[in-house]
Amino acid sequence: MSQITISHLSFTYDGDYTPVFQDLDLRLDTDWKLGLVGRNGRGKTTLLKLLAGEAEGRGTISRPVPCLRWPRPVSDPMRPVRALLLEETPPEEAWRLDWELSKLGLEEEVLDRPFAALSGGEQTRALLAALFLREDAYPMIDEPTNHLDAQGRALVADCLRGLDRGFLLASHDRAFLDRCTDHTLALNRTGPELIRGSFSVWWGEKEARDRGELARNKKLKGEIRRLEQAARRTAAWSDKVERSKYGGENSGLKVDRGFVGHRSAKLMKRAKGLESRQEEAIREKSALLRDVERADELKLFPLTYPGGRLLEGRELAVAYGGRSTGRPVTFTLEPGERLCLEGGNGTGKTSLLRLALGEELPHTGTLCRASGLLISYVPQKSDHLSGSLPDWAEGQGVDRTQLFTILRKLDFGRELFERDMAQYSAGQQKKVLLAASLCRRAHLYVWDEPLNYIDLFSRMQLEELILRYRPTMLLVEHDRAFRERVGTASLTL
Repeated sequence: MSQITISHLSFTYDGDYTPVFQDLDLRLDTDWKLGLVGRNGRGKTTLLKLLAGEAEGRGTISRPVPCLRWPRPVSDPMRPVRALLLEETPPEEAWRLDWELSKLGLEEEVLDRPFAALSGGEQTRALLAALFLREDAYPMIDEPTNHLDAQGRALVADCLRGLDRGFLLASHDRAFLDRCTDHTLALNRTGPELIRGSFSVWWGEKEARDRGELARNKKLKGEIRRLEQAARRTAAWSDKVERSKYGGENSGLKVDRGFVGHRSAKLMKRAKGLESRQEEAIREKSALLRDVERADELKLFPLTYPGGRLLEGRELAVAYGGRSTGRPVTFTLEPGERLCLEGGNGTGKTSLLRLALGEELPHTGTLCRASGLLISYVPQKSDHLSGSLPDWAEGQGVDRTQLFTILRKLDFGRELFERDMAQYSAGQQKKVLLAASLCRRAHLYVWDEPLNYIDLFSRMQLEELILRYRPTMLLVEHDRAFRERVGTASLTL
């Protein structure tokens, strides 16, 4: 067993004032199948870059073997897949590529196709196959489930679970993490937390700890108020007694100023003791809830369509070059329904969404859209975002204050509002598109893989939002937990 040791590591991006890591200490066994979780912007990808030597901070990192970060950039997507994947593999090991591809559900024929001709899911699995060929390095895998369908996710999880070595896996897919990890590293607000167990084990412990801290915090708030009132009342009594030393006579007798002064001092001492207990309770309270991820309630005000059915497809299939991308489907979408499109990569899910949006695509069968239908759309990709967020909001016709409010509730730092969107993480860019969609009042919300790169806490916020306001939705999403919770029906293409 060997260890990666991180000592007193600090890192801040150029031009930024907020450290991503400050005095970070970690010991990671390279035999662990380690899941890495945390909010968007908490430093998951940055940690992988630091371990891979792609970024440099203050402090020391000791690595027993080179750390290899996935995904690696593809220099020329027009090259054949075989040539790309075998770039760093000795010729005598080339035979293993077919074996790794087969475990990931890819046929040998993809090796002769240009890399750019593969679907997003095929590209992901091909690059993972090349990663698994490298036995001389510690694999670090960043968000492999994006663009993978359910079958692809299961295949990749099984491959990771079956590896005879450890890895570091950053992901927000709860079911995927549970399927292939045995340790969890969480990047919390106050620092890292490392446990033995899968995501569900960590999440169960976190929920129990959060409940305990919330209950203790509530009790302390009441205790602090009670102590504050008692200290104030006792101090007032002390002042009143002290003043009575000079208040004249009682029953013709002179006031015993020594006795009164002693009594006043005892009351003041009691007041000081109450204040001390209050300060101690305040200190204890301030140590609580620092790692509780606050998921403020999101709001949505969908429009009610005055008619009935919003969409109806009959024997519908998108066809390119006279060939259908998937099987013909028949479906209806009624107000309040949330229809999840399912199917493998390349079966035409995104194309069907584009038809629903009103795009002119070649197809067979018919699609009827309700007249006057207002649609709010979240596209699959967000890497086109750049420039000023306020300027972008104005160009999109989105209320800036409302957009910023939603983003803040999604744990979006205020400092990001002034930053070029091209500098955002992939998850932060996707949150901008989701927040803009929530700003738009619509009859129908069409979301294409909305959770790519989105942290698990924000996923849960979106689940609660959808269940509370019940918008009509047509969506593609491969996160099984999310889909099973919010969907009212599914359609397999």
